[in-house]
Amino acid sequence: MKAIVKPTNQLQGTINALSSKNYTTRYLLIGALAEGTSTIYYPAHSEDSDAMRRCIRDLGAIVEEDDEKMTIQGFGKHPLHVKELNVGNAGAVLRFLMSIASFCPELTFVNTYPNSLGKRPHDDLIDTLQQMGVEIEHNQGKLPITIRGGQPRGGKIQVSGNVSSQFLSSLLFMTPLLEEDSEIEVLHDLKSKVIVGQTLEVIEQAGIKIEASADLMHYKVPGRQSYQPQKYVVQGDYPGSAAILAAAAVTNSDVTVLRLEEKSKQGEKAVVDVLKAMGVNLTHENGVVHVQGNQQLKAGEFDGDHFTDGVLAMVAAAVFAEGTSRFYNVENLRYKECDRITDFVTELRKAGADVEERQSEIIIHGRPQGVEGGVEINAHYDHRVIMALTIVGLRSDKGLVIKDAHHVAKSYPHYFEHLLSLGAQIELVEE
Repeated sequence: MKAIVKPTNQLQGTINALSSKNYTTRYLLIGALAEGTSTIYYPAHSEDSDAMRRCIRDLGAIVEEDDEKMTIQGFGKHPLHVKELNVGNAGAVLRFLMSIASFCPELTFVNTYPNSLGKRPHDDLIDTLQQMGVEIEHNQGKLPITIRGGQPRGGKIQVSGNVSSQFLSSLLFMTPLLEEDSEIEVLHDLKSKVIVGQTLEVIEQAGIKIEASADLMHYKVPGRQSYQPQKYVVQGDYPGSAAILAAAAVTNSDVTVLRLEEKSKQGEKAVVDVLKAMGVNLTHENGVVHVQGNQQLKAGEFDGDHFTDGVLAMVAAAVFAEGTSRFYNVENLRYKECDRITDFVTELRKAGADVEERQSEIIIHGRPQGVEGGVEINAHYDHRVIMALTIVGLRSDKGLVIKDAHHVAKSYPHYFEHLLSLGAQIELVEE
């Protein structure tokens, strides 16, 4: 599907934030790891959460749902011995389930997205699971990956946090179920620490005890624990809402987004402060964010590691700010569905933006007068790139055509629907 994004002067209206993809996938997993029935209220519906739901069903969980909730009868630490799992293009789902698969005698994760997830490396988690006595066959750290486990061992465990925090999260979900106590040491640096905080929060809600150091680089995990079935309420999603808020910020708008908790542990909550720092007229109280986009944006410098999944939307807003903006400490964007630095910068330049890249930075020389547009853009099958380029298209002189725009469904299936409801001029056409 192509999205033909036309210049739009004004957005107006109120929407509910979509439910958090990160929390939904984690609640689905701990529901499956509990013995008994858990209930998840307001689960997200996205390709990632659908992939987790499909995979835990394949592994033996009984999942039922209606309009507002989902119930999961879990399999504990005894997943069904299935031969294959297909996670689609969901990297977090693959990584979380690689550790759980180590309880199975043999399980292969197949490669159905060779141009996206199939290119992403998972060596750091593979190395750690091998330390724990799990035999793994892989394609230079990439899919397809076959795990021959059954009896993973706890003890002293080391994992690199350089590429992704998802490897650590994967181990935090699995190690409480082992016979032995474990000590996990994170080597090098740890990317996206805030998201590890979400993992720990969810695990604690299920009755699991983990002792984490203040810097999140060391963990003591008692073994022989069991996840308790619980009721969970999924909060609104900041990463997806970041794109809506940025679209409102760069147009002459009056937009309200509901269900965004001020006390959320989502790092992307920081996008509210980023937009305020850029001079956006914005209030955030009682779970409601109200943006009146009518003013001149100003440039700023921001540490993007605190809000990884909101960076691209903020870069899109900075394209129209006065001065030079810098988003630094964002190298892990290179290891997502696409290289979100090089690939995104390439497409922004096609649209007429003045942007540069460094290994771990995106630098934007703002053009408050707008950009020309009038070109077709390759979104590299990446939902965050699609959302961010849409923002740029709304403020361009000639609009943008975004190829493969249906991949926005990975995290935000109703993105275009929500923008259209606010008055955005967007036409969706089958390719």
